[in-house]
Amino acid sequence: MRNILAEIKEKAIALQKTVVLCEGEDKRVVQAAADATKEGVAKIVLLGDPVAIKQANPTVDLTGVEIVNPLTDPRLQEYNDKLCELRASKGMTPDQAAKLLQDGTYFGAMMLKMGHVDGLVSGACHSTANTLRPGLQIIKTAKGASSVSSFNLMICPPQGNQYCPDGLVVFADCGLNPTYTSEGLADLAIATAKSAKAIAGIEPKVAMLSFSSMGSAKHDNVSLVAEATKIAKEKAPELCIDGELQFDAAIVPSVGEMKAPNSTVAGHANVFVFPDLQAANIGYKIAERLGGFMAVGPICQGFAKPLNDLSRGCKAEDIVAAVAITALQAE
Repeated sequence: MRNILAEIKEKAIALQKTVVLCEGEDKRVVQAAADATKEGVAKIVLLGDPVAIKQANPTVDLTGVEIVNPLTDPRLQEYNDKLCELRASKGMTPDQAAKLLQDGTYFGAMMLKMGHVDGLVSGACHSTANTLRPGLQIIKTAKGASSVSSFNLMICPPQGNQYCPDGLVVFADCGLNPTYTSEGLADLAIATAKSAKAIAGIEPKVAMLSFSSMGSAKHDNVSLVAEATKIAKEKAPELCIDGELQFDAAIVPSVGEMKAPNSTVAGHANVFVFPDLQAANIGYKIAERLGGFMAVGPICQGFAKPLNDLSRGCKAEDIVAAVAITALQAE
């Protein structure tokens, strides 16, 4: 079976990008900074008080990790001026900017904006909103992107899985947008398919999930997914996208053949677009906790520069994986 993480790390090592980790107060983040540096996955900038970090983590070898204190860094005035410029329409004052820059994620976002790092990872001990707010205010969305969304790489357990021939599947949107319009869901499907190919190296077969398969049930929620499928196919006819499909019809060949006999996706899907955040978040955590999958993400897509959130339940190895993926996005 493919070692997906090893492949991703190998690509990241070749790029030698610089990634900022914003939460030096979290022991998992500190360990991840050390591990990522030792493995050569990226050059790491760790934000926090160097003395406090080393005192709190005496057994962690931070050789090669650049530790930056946001409270005393000589670039603070430069960042303050730029932040005031970026938020001028909102009436940002130097005092307000100075207060925001005491927050590691805001400081890290300014490092990214100014080109002093190539990517940012945060969220181990802060909410998703705390990570995304500076991203949306400072980094903003990429040209042509309708919105920012997220996906999770769901890596198969070591013993493998009969429905997972690629060694992983992709779930979206597990971390950001609570609800979607049909248009937004179509854009999510297209963006996630492209991310799956670029980062995981798989040929995406995208299932638009519902509690109905090809009209087997009637409801406004089903109509939303069916319309999203139609829009996605019109916008990106080169991609393999189909729906609406129940999960078993999407992943089990015999069920797919029975419920959607004319579909090229049914029974063979490897990218799963859930109808809303509630379903996606529940789904990925079931796969992780009961199915033994490793959940890497949520990985953001749609920002002008790579900025990624972490689950607050993450482990150090998850953070290293997020660093590697962020490095690939920076390419």
